[in-house]
Amino acid sequence: MRFSVTFGAVGPARDPRGLAELARMAEDCGWDGVFLEDYLAYQGDTSQPTYDPWICLAAMASATSRIKLGTTVTPVPRRRPWKLAAEAVALDHLSNGRLILGVGIGDPGDPFLAGVGEPTDPRVLAEMLDESLEVITALWTGQPVHHHGKHYQLAGAQLTARPLQHPRIPIWVGGNLLVPAVRRRILRWDGSTAYKGPTAAPQKLTPQDISALRAERNTPLDIKVRLNDGDPTTYAQAGATWAGRWIAPGPRQEAESILRQGPPQLT
Repeated sequence: MRFSVTFGAVGPARDPRGLAELARMAEDCGWDGVFLEDYLAYQGDTSQPTYDPWICLAAMASATSRIKLGTTVTPVPRRRPWKLAAEAVALDHLSNGRLILGVGIGDPGDPFLAGVGEPTDPRVLAEMLDESLEVITALWTGQPVHHHGKHYQLAGAQLTARPLQHPRIPIWVGGNLLVPAVRRRILRWDGSTAYKGPTAAPQKLTPQDISALRAERNTPLDIKVRLNDGDPTTYAQAGATWAGRWIAPGPRQEAESILRQGPPQLT
């Protein structure tokens, strides 16, 4: 099992320079990955400055050499899929193949969905996510893409830069594990960073949840759980491959204290 921390790019010391320094400390302290929540206005709150997570990830990639980096998760319907595909390739090269792309439908209440005239119906957002992933992975092949979907149309568009990672940059799916479409999406792609239950009152994932998900697929699948779900050893035995700790926005000293503790030891 690998261990990660997750930050929001918001508030003091969580700008690109500050997050690069925290990522370097995480690497030095033995953590295996650092992930960023992907907001333009952090959880809809405008009382503190939010920094673009993709610029922050670029700074973090330049400051580190070992740890995995990624988003948990990028609200793909808020993005043009071809722009996201190109940015991911560039970041994969900058990090020397360490990028993980976490994806989800986004929060329908996000001010940069609802507040700018974008769709907010979860069913439409799910359609856009699934179609976007098909477009993104097709563009990552470096070949011309002809796609005529409900939400996106490409007539031979081509990105000639390809990811370093093979067969592609890993795609981890977020969302509510109890929603059948989310579960199907997880099994279609490369990993899960899903929670369980409504976002307002999420339940703890259990080892049985992990075992059940693992049993539905006979090929490799990364499954990320939260460290506060329970004993990571039990989850590792059930098939989880990552355990992560969310570090709340706040003073830099608090984040540094958590990082210095290092990841837990499996028993």
